[in-house]
Amino acid sequence: MLGRIDGDVAVRSRDVWLDDCDAVIVRGIPRGSLEQVIFRIDALHALEARGVTCLNGPRALERTIDKFLASALLARAGVSTPRTVACERLDDALEAFEELGGDVIVKPLFGAMGTGMTRVDDADVAYRVFHALELERAVYYLQETLPHDGRDLRALVVGGRVLAAIERVGTGWRLNLARGAQARATQLTADQERLCLEAAEVLGVDYAGVDVLRAADGRDYVLELNGIPGWRGLQEATGADVAAALVTQVEALVSAARPARAGR
Repeated sequence: MLGRIDGDVAVRSRDVWLDDCDAVIVRGIPRGSLEQVIFRIDALHALEARGVTCLNGPRALERTIDKFLASALLARAGVSTPRTVACERLDDALEAFEELGGDVIVKPLFGAMGTGMTRVDDADVAYRVFHALELERAVYYLQETLPHDGRDLRALVVGGRVLAAIERVGTGWRLNLARGAQARATQLTADQERLCLEAAEVLGVDYAGVDVLRAADGRDYVLELNGIPGWRGLQEATGADVAAALVTQVEALVSAARPARAGR
């Protein structure tokens, strides 16, 4: 990625000047240092300011990539989410472990596909895990473990509607397809669909994978939203044409933005 400021702003990815594009579909924010990640998001902000349609836009990506920010916004909007504590001190993390019932999912603040997650349900193990994170100067992000029956839901929301949904079934607590869970097509209830659409609206996404867990208490909880979701497993299970739905959404956004861009 290259950004050039010389009277105006231009952004290049390899050999393509992105500011000449009508739209950019973001399919990944590569791993890197915090500076590199921020620069890539900044580049999207610059493109959006130039009138380039970004799917998803930088504000939506900032909200979905950062688990604490996403959880905070969802909770403030009244969306059911697991109890969560984020902190920087070891003592606070140990206190949160007890507060959340002595059984928590520890997640990296940034991440996807279950990478870096671990379940901790023992106080001695909690101390060792949290001490290791302290040495890395990591932020502790702890969520209560919600008892469930070994399945959850992934709904793909595009343009304010649920395009398709799958049930993910596994033998452990981690139900990501990338971690071996199996996918099968499912139909959401009206309440589940409403929950997914509300969560997507709160975080301002044009498309996202919304993860929903029905806990043992019978309530549906939004675990997180992925603003750069994969869809191979969902597409194979449901037959949904995700790429076509994204193209339709891009065309609609570009058409709506064209008058404003012409005036720049």
